[in-house]
Amino acid sequence: CSEAMIQELKLEIAKLRRDKYGISSERRARLIDQLELQLEELEASATEDELIAEEAAAKASTVRAFTRRHPVRKPFPDHLPRERVVVETPTACTCCGSDRIVKMGEDITETLEVIPRQWKVIQTVREKFTCRSCEKISQSPAPFHAIPRGWAGPSLIAMLVFEKYGQHQPLNRQAERFAREGVELSLSTLADLVGHAAVALQPIHALIESHVLAARRLHGDDTTVPLLARGGTKKARLWTYVRDDRPWNGGAPPAAVFHFSRDRAATNPNQHLSGWQGILQADAYGGYNDLYRDDREAGAVTSALCWAHARRKFFELADIAGNVRKG
Repeated sequence: CSEAMIQELKLEIAKLRRDKYGISSERRARLIDQLELQLEELEASATEDELIAEEAAAKASTVRAFTRRHPVRKPFPDHLPRERVVVETPTACTCCGSDRIVKMGEDITETLEVIPRQWKVIQTVREKFTCRSCEKISQSPAPFHAIPRGWAGPSLIAMLVFEKYGQHQPLNRQAERFAREGVELSLSTLADLVGHAAVALQPIHALIESHVLAARRLHGDDTTVPLLARGGTKKARLWTYVRDDRPWNGGAPPAAVFHFSRDRAATNPNQHLSGWQGILQADAYGGYNDLYRDDREAGAVTSALCWAHARRKFFELADIAGNVRKG
């Protein structure tokens, strides 16, 4: 029964991944996440049941263990370092005891392992020297810090920011995990690091934005993001503008710039693309309409509506017509 449910869930997930013109991408992504979580629980339970059945079969011959088809595991990535551990070889034949044995080959079993992260404190020593002639003090300049006069190393800052924004791990959870690893860092301290990192990354963001807005063709879209607020979670927006000229044999590297807003007001795309003129491929959201006006100060933006959104309506009409004919 569990095997059938696992296969059914896998087929449903695969169908959702292939479905491009059905429900909205946001709802589909959340549904896939929920189904994958359910699949994870089912497969873990199936493995547990299988091991229990095997153990029972070993103790009593009347109990027959069931077998479950395991997914074929992909080979471990080539870029991972290999540590060769050679088991002590026999010095004599295990059958007759003769020492006239010659190596004829070897069997290799690969096991994936991970080295837990280690915390360390780097002590940068700058020795001082005094001159016996002029009595002045000489010392090497202080090393570069990602954050001026900062106490956190660049790897720690990068990990903190990536976990917060890339893995959606709030700072309070990270602080709890750090404490379990023996490093006490308060929530306010971590938040201060994130603020410093945002300021330090502003020049890079500005360079990416200028590169994206230098294109004559842009892809624009917005998606909802949950925003924690007093009294509950609010629906905020993440705006994305993509430059990708590869379909037109463009030589410029593709890039994307992101903007966050607390609402979906038309002032947001107007502000993001103020001064920009070109072809904007986007959906039919009315917030872009001000960009297409002929009397726009920077010049009208040419609208290129998204065919995927247009086709979606035709698919819905086809489904309705099919249901009517069946009725």
